[in-house]
Amino acid sequence: MIFISSAITNSSCNNFNFRGKNSQKILQCIRYCSKKQNHLFQKIDKFMNGLKGLYKQLETLYIERLAEGSVNKLKVINWILYGRNKFKMLRQKVLFLENNGEI
Repeated sequence: MIFISSAITNSSCNNFNFRGKNSQKILQCIRYCSKKQNHLFQKIDKFMNGLKGLYKQLETLYIERLAEGSVNKLKVINWILYGRNKFKMLRQKVLFLENNGEI
């Protein structure tokens, strides 16, 4: 693993900043390194393909978790408001919490 990380940091991919949640930069680096005809990147081609697969899995999990979290928040609010004016009150409560940044 040290060989792979040192190969990537010594390459032209070190122009990409991987900090934060911007996953597009990782994909840009993978595409850039895949286009290179350097023998070093031919050796780690399987590693790059593995990264692409891992990226797709992580992105899918992240999107699923966001959707699941939103549904759970609505369920909790609905449970709190059980028996009170039903949908109208639920809508007002969700909009109020979103405007205050609590959701």
